[in-house]
Amino acid sequence: MSTKDDTPKGMRKGLTSYGDAGFSLFLRKAFIKGMGYSDAALDRPIIGIIDTGSDYNACHGNMADLVEAAKRGVMLAGGLPIPFPTISIHESFSHPTSMYLRNLMAIDTEEMIRAQPMDAVVMIGGCDKTVPAQLMGAASANLPAIQLVTGPMRTGSHRGEKVGACTDCRRFWGRYRAGEIDDQEITEVNDQLVPGTGTCGVMGTASTMALVTEALGMMAPGGACAPAVSADRRRIAERSGELAVQMAAAGLTPDKIMTEAAFENALAVLLAVGGSTNAIIHLTAVAGRMGIKIDLDKFDALGRKIPVLVDLKPSGTQYMEDLHAAGGLVTVLRELREHLNLDCLTVTGRTLGEEIDDAPTGFAQNVVSNREAPLFAEGGMAVLRGNLAPRGAIIKQSAANPDLMVHRGRAVVFNSIEDLTRRVDLPELDVTKDDILVLQNAGPKGAPGMPEAGYMPIPRKLAEQGVKDMVRISDARMSGTASGTIILHVTPEAASGGPLALVRDGDEIELNVPDRAITLHVSEDILAERRAELSVPVHPNSDRGYRKLFLETVTEADLGCDFDFLVPVPQATGQADG
Repeated sequence: MSTKDDTPKGMRKGLTSYGDAGFSLFLRKAFIKGMGYSDAALDRPIIGIIDTGSDYNACHGNMADLVEAAKRGVMLAGGLPIPFPTISIHESFSHPTSMYLRNLMAIDTEEMIRAQPMDAVVMIGGCDKTVPAQLMGAASANLPAIQLVTGPMRTGSHRGEKVGACTDCRRFWGRYRAGEIDDQEITEVNDQLVPGTGTCGVMGTASTMALVTEALGMMAPGGACAPAVSADRRRIAERSGELAVQMAAAGLTPDKIMTEAAFENALAVLLAVGGSTNAIIHLTAVAGRMGIKIDLDKFDALGRKIPVLVDLKPSGTQYMEDLHAAGGLVTVLRELREHLNLDCLTVTGRTLGEEIDDAPTGFAQNVVSNREAPLFAEGGMAVLRGNLAPRGAIIKQSAANPDLMVHRGRAVVFNSIEDLTRRVDLPELDVTKDDILVLQNAGPKGAPGMPEAGYMPIPRKLAEQGVKDMVRISDARMSGTASGTIILHVTPEAASGGPLALVRDGDEIELNVPDRAITLHVSEDILAERRAELSVPVHPNSDRGYRKLFLETVTEADLGCDFDFLVPVPQATGQADG
């Protein structure tokens, strides 16, 4: 029996449909030879390299260097690198929000991988939603794929203080709103917060996704933390190109790496690093593409056992460049070893356990704590449930005010982001520091796009009195760089008729994070009356194009905010709890 692999490879993959395969290959080679390639080059394994460079995207400002380094790695390993572009998304330049465009980028990534001849692909992303979009697309295309991130920015300096985006952005802006610093100083600090190319240098969503992707096995070992402008980052890019050639030869596809056990590893790291709340949505979406369901209750149970070990803002005090100097993710993995599935495959073709064992020897450092003396006793996130969030809500407890973790207060309700913007700073707003700010209709369908509006500003009159934190509740998201006692991802969302839509000014809400509870103290009879009067938000231009597709098919936060038609039927019921 023949064992010859007749699967088309290289230029013979996915031939254009002309009804004559020989002519299709002949025409394809004729055109690509116009780029100067020889037949010898075209006979090599072809490795696509996704270029997401954009002059709107400072996080990807080193893209050209990384593409060149990845190409070098491919060629050194005997392959032919072919870069190609896809959509690029930057959080600060995406209207209404980058989350609105994540699924579009995932579709773009998947279809370009499918449409163009390549045996493997190096996916280069960085800013927040680009990495999950690429992982989602790669999961669905199921071609050998490796993730390369652009890397975190270096820190800047403001009047002798080390600063970096974007936890410090929010801190200084909060001080400015409170009248603690003037126009001159806020302008000065604005020049220093992003001193150069790279993603946010704190434990924001970009840094979190880099770390969990390495833990997932989809990134070159050691690839998460190296600064964007470092020689290390370019060496990682070269190594990624080399590994892509090896993965193509071995047929090492995402389904062999992104298993249920691998997602358990990623979730454990998410909890231990005090990662962004966005990451639970993104991991749910990526897992969903593999037919795996993330169980929030099991995630919360895991968080009872895994403490926060990494001293990075906003949960701690340091920056990603410090974690890189401390040895990177493997320093965390060593501490988590008993909670990890060590036999999971990685892009190297070796197991996670083998990579940990072969990593450089650990050394004394002050960024990653040991398990006996953690930064925070539990995982960075907790899952809340109750009559206000029947399908769950998330709080980043490691970045919250301990004094507010058990709190009961009066609701001050904003029925939309526009309403919040219009009224939050009015002198006549009826609000005290003990109240609870509630934002409705900021979820996937309600906003639309589930923007990072959950980090509601402290009303100006309270900020001027020195108030730094309040309990805030919404169906929106929050930047991983933000801190505060903020409840997010309330599901079902208000626009779907969830209980959040029924909250009114003056209602009593009780938060109890230790008990994982969030309760609206209003009788069911009154809630039924309010429910009968609800109306669904109507968005302009929702009758055509991408907005129509988004609103008609997007799922809610607990399902990853993916499009329902892109998710296969689940093959598993969730993650084990330890």
